Amino acid sequence: MKQMWWLGAVLCLGMGQAFAAQVDVTDAWARGTVPGQTATGVFMTLQAHQAAMLVGVSTPAAGTADIHEMKLEGTLMKMRALPGGLPLPAMQPVQLKPGGYHIMLNDLKGPLKKGDSVPVTLRFEGADHKVTEQKVDVPVRDLTAGAPPASGVQHGNMTHSQ
Repeated sequence: MKQMWWLGAVLCLGMGQAFAAQVDVTDAWARGTVPGQTATGVFMTLQAHQAAMLVGVSTPAAGTADIHEMKLEGTLMKMRALPGGLPLPAMQPVQLKPGGYHIMLNDLKGPLKKGDSVPVTLRFEGADHKVTEQKVDVPVRDLTAGAPPASGVQHGNMTHSQ
């Protein structure tokens, strides 16, 4: 009987991880830079299977990485960090794009050239308050690039942490 209880507990733990914040990342890209430039943006589309929050970002390519929003207030375009994170409604794509939500890489450790790839770790918090990390290799596009056409291709793999 004890063995059956143990097996049930293991199965429940496995199911709990299956329901952790799963987020599809598509069309990720970073804007290239010129020598001496210390910041750039990273853009992508995120779609959570269940409601979640993008609560953090990190990369070895920059000193800091933050979730930002650009918003027109009156006649002035303002950019601000989203300290509480970015809500991701269940099964609704959220675009991180130039002129809107985006990831800001500050204190770059070197220029980003077209064809390079930047490793980025996204941290998501699910409704159960568990944090999930997802690593994405973000291709660098030309510094004059706009958003690429939607491809629906997923990038990155998922790892879990608490």
